[in-house]
Amino acid sequence: MPERFARPVVTPAADRARIEAGTVRDPRALVSLTTDFGERDASPAICRGVILGIAPDVRLLDVSHEVAKFAVLDGALLLWAALPYLPVGVHVAVVDPGVGTTRLPIGVRVARGDVLVGPDNGLLLPAADRLGGVVAAHVLEAAEFRLPEVSASFHGRDVFAPAGAHLALGVPLEAFGRPLDPSGLVRLRLPEPNVMPGALVTAVIYVDSFGNVKLAGERPDLEAALGRLTYGDPLQVGPSPRERSPQEPSPQEPPQGQSPREPSLGRGRSGPHGPTRATLTWQPTFGAVPPGDPLLYEDSHGRLCLAVAQGDAARRLELRTGDWLAIRRAPPGRAP
Repeated sequence: MPERFARPVVTPAADRARIEAGTVRDPRALVSLTTDFGERDASPAICRGVILGIAPDVRLLDVSHEVAKFAVLDGALLLWAALPYLPVGVHVAVVDPGVGTTRLPIGVRVARGDVLVGPDNGLLLPAADRLGGVVAAHVLEAAEFRLPEVSASFHGRDVFAPAGAHLALGVPLEAFGRPLDPSGLVRLRLPEPNVMPGALVTAVIYVDSFGNVKLAGERPDLEAALGRLTYGDPLQVGPSPRERSPQEPSPQEPPQGQSPREPSLGRGRSGPHGPTRATLTWQPTFGAVPPGDPLLYEDSHGRLCLAVAQGDAARRLELRTGDWLAIRRAPPGRAP
């Protein structure tokens, strides 16, 4: 890269469009950004700047830049939760521990009409499925839609942000590179709840900024294990070994030096500092119990969630993503 810049760095396609027809504008287009960059460094602003340098009037929306570092699953769950509530647009997501390797940069069009842009590491597909499924996928490889110099470590700036801007301006996804079979895209291996007689074995899939602990499974799964629930019912939550349903294949370790085709969630942890046991109640919301009391509730996306009223459940119960838990009815006399 040159040491001095006489004008903003844009892609060859954007440069040519300015020369031929002035600044390209489409005030209707939306580009959202989701990354694990954090706001301390300039990376999010650089990506915004690259997008605006190519598409000055695009509407920019930050979903989050505080995805846990390198946590592809966290980013995937944020997109899964957020994108149904965003206007149809281009959604750029960068949680990319494999940046600069053989993993592919991709764009996927979904049935709702959006295009999702990011690495082929499982990040995009849970949200894509929720938006109707992938109808087309292409590699982002055309040089004219990248910055002139592509670094090995900042594809958010050099590949994904430019692609998002050009897509928002109406460049067809097919122009970016060769098509991919959607069935061959990398998928995350998400945990599934295991319904057992008298217990639901589940996993921590996400911890939000309040310390609320999102679990695999929904209320019907819990009631299939425990029977019909009434608000106020006492429950026990405690650590559980990883229990696999008969239909679920055993995880396969990749060959040495290769990453797994389907990244899997952490398998939990053992030892004296694992999850603690807790007795709590099934409730509709936080305010149903006094401050400091734990509860289990159905969150705004329909998932089971552990919380502490006006407190931090993850810290209180010593929980983190990947821990496996068993939820049972509390024995008589063990109500909180």
